[in-house]
Amino acid sequence: MIEISRQVSIPDEELEITAIRAQGAGGQHVNKASTAIHLRFDIRASSLPEFYKEKLLTATHHLLTSEGVVIIKAQEYRSQEMNREAAIARLVALIRELTVVQKNRRATRPTRASKERRLAGKAQKSSVKALRGKVRRPQE
Repeated sequence: MIEISRQVSIPDEELEITAIRAQGAGGQHVNKASTAIHLRFDIRASSLPEFYKEKLLTATHHLLTSEGVVIIKAQEYRSQEMNREAAIARLVALIRELTVVQKNRRATRPTRASKERRLAGKAQKSSVKALRGKVRRPQE
């Protein structure tokens, strides 16, 4: 059982985890052992609440397919078990990230004092820059 939050969890049966051979350098070990993990999670067929499904299916992310399947490949570690844990951790992080409820922004207006401070700062900068000009000799 994978816990997403206090109320939401995913049964292990809903994850399709396959061991595959890792890519890249690594010598004989990488050629013989299937240490990489290929995790597939079908959002539509899952037991997630409708709110979570809706949020995940409408999101655009490189790990989500158009059919609503999350595909994660983990091959960071030499151990299959550590790669399995990494893949599950990435799935949990993805679900948490995409289901965060954004707080509504309330429009505010600047106060009179903040406007006056801004204008005073602009006047100060202007006077400093005006003093940087060429010094002219008085006409005789």
